[in-house]
Amino acid sequence: MAIEAPAQSPGSPTPAGSTFEDAGRSFQARPKPTRVVSAKTTVRERLVEIWRARELLIYLVRTEIKVKYKNSFLGLVWSMISPAMTLAVYTVVFGYFLKNGIPNFVIFLFSGLLLWNFFQTGVLTSTGVIVNNAGLVKKVSFPREILALAAIGSAGVFLFFQAIVMVIFMLALQVAPAWPLLWLLAVAFVPTVVLSAGLGILLASVNVYMRDTQHLVTVLVGAAWFWACPIVYSFQEAVATKLQVHHVEWLYFANPLTPIVMTFQRVLYNRPGLVRLTTPAHVYKRLLPSWPATTYLWADAAVLGVALLLFYVAMVVFGRLADNFAEEL
Repeated sequence: MAIEAPAQSPGSPTPAGSTFEDAGRSFQARPKPTRVVSAKTTVRERLVEIWRARELLIYLVRTEIKVKYKNSFLGLVWSMISPAMTLAVYTVVFGYFLKNGIPNFVIFLFSGLLLWNFFQTGVLTSTGVIVNNAGLVKKVSFPREILALAAIGSAGVFLFFQAIVMVIFMLALQVAPAWPLLWLLAVAFVPTVVLSAGLGILLASVNVYMRDTQHLVTVLVGAAWFWACPIVYSFQEAVATKLQVHHVEWLYFANPLTPIVMTFQRVLYNRPGLVRLTTPAHVYKRLLPSWPATTYLWADAAVLGVALLLFYVAMVVFGRLADNFAEEL
């Protein structure tokens, strides 16, 4: 809400010879209104509003997908071609030039990249969604959080088509997932959605006031955070053996995406034991930790707890900043 400070006290006399025109200029010269930001509704009430507007959320997800592939001949097929090309590049680089020796490296890579693409696309898109839809925000009254959630929803649609590519690669290479552990995929995906939604809502509100946020997030998420996850490299081989010496292995798990990516690798790549590398020959290494399913379950549950806390904080911050979106935009 806005509170305007008066230019003079109510009892002060009007200068001699003043006119209504002078009074108008005096009113225009007053200081700009002071904005006081306060949460009008609780988080629970806003969640209820979002649920009531779920049809609008579905409509925005559809619109986001249609706009992205508007006037495109292949349309949604591009969401399958793009990850396939990315896999081809990484496979050539690490399979033939750098030669990490990991058998079926394309499956190992895609099992982590599948989840990462969803997280990255959702967070990066939702960060700028309020600014990009400024006209809609200023003219129509609706729960603004839906814009960020729609970006996460559209990323989920793209994830579905990328999963089809994953299945095709697994069939072509005759690689079977860990069938008894398929339920862990759902367990790992839930905290990823909550984490993405929390970050997206928080960053979307901050970006309205500090436009550099979107560019900063692109650098941090698109570059630094990606390499902090065991996607291109093996956690057990490249990280655990080095951190265990200094007893700081737990530090690597400060990244909430680490156990989630490792869960997907455990289920889809399905090689928890010693793996014989293709180069050099006759060398066996452990790529994935030999944890039981319960360890992955509790690790993902811990990430879910952190994600829920972040989501609550994001909703509080968004509620306090949303009142002045129209003025800032």
